[in-house]
Amino acid sequence: MATGTFDLIHPGHGYYLEESKKLGGNDSRLIVVVARDSTVRAKKRVPIVPEKQRLKVVSMLKPVDEAYLGSETDMFQVVRKLKPDIISIGPDQNFDIDLLKEQLQKRDLTAEVVKVEGYFDSDLDSTCKIIKKIKDTDFPSGSFF
Repeated sequence: MATGTFDLIHPGHGYYLEESKKLGGNDSRLIVVVARDSTVRAKKRVPIVPEKQRLKVVSMLKPVDEAYLGSETDMFQVVRKLKPDIISIGPDQNFDIDLLKEQLQKRDLTAEVVKVEGYFDSDLDSTCKIIKKIKDTDFPSGSFF
C-alpha cells in the first residue's frame, strides 16, 4: 500500500509507485490510497486537482492495481479494511516511522512499514516545486496565463 496526495502527477510519483510495487515481489499488487481534499488542506496546502480526479489519474498509472480515497477522519480505516502486508512511505513524506509502527501495532495491524529511498532525477520531482516554478515564471503579456 502506498499513500499520498498525488496532485499534479510528475515522475517523482511514478518513481515512488514503481519502488513501492517492487517491495512486494513479483506477484504483488499495489494498492494506493489518495488523500482527501480536506486532509491535504489541513496538512499541506490547497490541492490543485480535486480528489476524485486525482483518484482517477492514479488508478490509471501502470504500477497501480487498485486505488481508493482515504478516510477524512481515520487514516487507519482503509488499512483495517484492506490489510496490506507492506505500507510504503514516500521519500518526501514526513512520517515518524516508529510512531506509525506503534500506531499500527496498537490497532492489531501487522503491516510492515518501509520508507522508499531516493528520488527521480528531476528538478521538478515534487508538486510544490512545480507550483513554485509556475508562480515564479514571468509569462509574456497575452500568453496562456
